[in-house]
Amino acid sequence: MGMERSNGKSASVAIVNLGCAKNVVDAEEMLGVLAEHGYTFTADPSRADAIIVNTCGFIASAKEESLSAIRDAMLWKRRRGAKVIVAGCLSQRYGQKLLEQVPEVDALIGVGQMARIHEVVEQALGRTEPFIEQTPPQHRWAKTGTRVLSTAPWSAYLKISEGCDHKCTFCAIPAFRGGHVSKPLERVLAEAEDLADRGVKEVNLIAQDSTQYGLDLYGKQMLPHLLRELSAMEAFRWIRVLYCYPSRVTDAFIEVLANTPGVLPYVDLPLQHADDEILRAMMRPVGREKYVALIRRLREAHPDMTVRSTFIVGFPGETDMHFANLLSFLEEVQMDRAGAFIFSPEDGTPAEKLPNRVPQRVAQTRYDRLMRLQQRISLMRNRAWVGREIEVLVEAAHPAQNNLWIARSFRDAPEVDGVVLVRGKNLQPGTFVKVTVTDATAYDLIAESNANLPVSAGHKEEVSP
Repeated sequence: MGMERSNGKSASVAIVNLGCAKNVVDAEEMLGVLAEHGYTFTADPSRADAIIVNTCGFIASAKEESLSAIRDAMLWKRRRGAKVIVAGCLSQRYGQKLLEQVPEVDALIGVGQMARIHEVVEQALGRTEPFIEQTPPQHRWAKTGTRVLSTAPWSAYLKISEGCDHKCTFCAIPAFRGGHVSKPLERVLAEAEDLADRGVKEVNLIAQDSTQYGLDLYGKQMLPHLLRELSAMEAFRWIRVLYCYPSRVTDAFIEVLANTPGVLPYVDLPLQHADDEILRAMMRPVGREKYVALIRRLREAHPDMTVRSTFIVGFPGETDMHFANLLSFLEEVQMDRAGAFIFSPEDGTPAEKLPNRVPQRVAQTRYDRLMRLQQRISLMRNRAWVGREIEVLVEAAHPAQNNLWIARSFRDAPEVDGVVLVRGKNLQPGTFVKVTVTDATAYDLIAESNANLPVSAGHKEEVSP
């Protein structure tokens, strides 16, 4: 079982998790494997025998954040001898190079190795020389039921595939996460059953590209089928899909989003840009007209369809005209939610070598302009909900105000979207309540609890009033 310290107690592990929802699941799987092997956990790195930093290596700012967390862990190594293990994307991507930058690290472990984390921790605790466990990305799905959930007990992520086959010129993910591999349908459903047994009421499906799910195993897109199966379980009130690739959004998928009990009319479509020339340079599906038509189809299928996207500004060669095209696209389609990144040249990607770099100052100005425009659009979209009754999932009491609660509606994915601030008495986190929207800000709704009585768990009756 787990490594014992000289005082006879089992070794304690802290995990510092960075990056996206996919990393959350990886960290939860690592915790589960370690628990099975007798390790104990602490949320306080200063009390841990081993600290695992689960890194993100997506863009420059994420790498900086990961390196800063590794340096923080090093302080505890120096002060009380904790072993430091770096896991995840950054260690997969840079391996030896990373070890040269932070030579005091005890072990590096790449992605797709969650099932072996106990061996790595054991080795690190028992030796003084640093070592690297890094193979080409290979996906061994962790055993169902072992995950230790780190999210609120009523909400969980469900990873349906790993890796990516797209060749976007700005993205390094396929290089360190590998090609697309679907998790077999029966495994996804077994994991969903396990989450339901633990009381999860909201399940968020995640992948590098959710819409590609099943193509490699079954020769066809299986996301619509998977969603119908999850709905038929009648265990989840909310089933949400994140990370959909625009050219793979089919009529069958839209139909399921719009008309399947429990499946939310919410779609996350990272479009990245809307100017055809820039999209071609990014090697993204072209182009603007198709995107406009797709968003129209989604909204025609369900009047309350919530569309979320992300965009990159300052891509090499982006002119004022290209950027103006992106802004006019946003004006035209009126996204419910949109985020943006400033382009960062990633090692080993084709975009790193492209000429006509956009100066940082110009890119920053464009970013600010895009976000200001989107705030205006978002405020308008939010105001359209004032006066309407919606169902929300209560998450927590407001830290600073009595009888005010933080909740989310079907339009709000955890962590990335806004919230609904609800006035009401004695609400219970983890329950669904009916509220009436009374006001709106650019990101959040403000609402009044209708009766302070939760509606029953199980399926949603109807998202829209």
